Amino acid sequence: MSAYYNEMEPYAAQWLRNLIDKGLIAKGEVDERSILDVAPADLRGFTQCHFFAGIGGWSLAARLAGWPDERPLWTGSAPCQPFSTAGQQKGTADERHLWPVFFGLIRACRPPVVMGEQVAAAVGKDWLDGVLADLASEDYAGRGVDIPACAVDAPHIRQRLYWIAVGDAERRRCDGPWVSGGTREGVPGASGADGRDGSPSSAGGYPAGRGVQLLRRPAGRSGSHRRGARLPDRLQSGTA
Repeated sequence: MSAYYNEMEPYAAQWLRNLIDKGLIAKGEVDERSILDVAPADLRGFTQCHFFAGIGGWSLAARLAGWPDERPLWTGSAPCQPFSTAGQQKGTADERHLWPVFFGLIRACRPPVVMGEQVAAAVGKDWLDGVLADLASEDYAGRGVDIPACAVDAPHIRQRLYWIAVGDAERRRCDGPWVSGGTREGVPGASGADGRDGSPSSAGGYPAGRGVQLLRRPAGRSGSHRRGARLPDRLQSGTA
């Protein structure tokens, strides 16, 4: 079992290797290529895949949450510059809008669980809507939450958008039957089932999906991969 880390910045890539050597994040391999050059076949055999990996925050966070290194997981904190209020705010027209490429890999490899992070300002530019619509088109249930850094005692606000998506097969394996609209009938603690907020269960180290919304593509809305950057040819069909 090993992890794949995709990080094209040399300093961060070496930092990842140092952390791996010290056992501070999941052991694995670091790929310094751009995600544009990564093919689905390159990801075979890896239990976890962390894109835009930085210095390994997602691997560390998973461990802190009780998620074992050997449990499948994909993560990706796509570039924030297209959506940050400090940037040019080109949105999906920005060449650094790489969600379409990340989604192409998700569609081809179908990981059971995917998580990600983005600047909160992306919500106002329909970024999250596009992400969830894309994922729903592939039978993933997903939702996002806007959390400020001060919520975990940091001395600043720094709003961040976190999202999670769970594939249909994984939902059925871990949670039993779902109904469209994001609730599970008769399941205590599920969002809408008994009036509680559907907070995740920590049983088995897996957030049991309570409260995760099963979102269908809104009428007339295309996924973000149709509005932004062009997918590499090998990902166009989703069967590379």
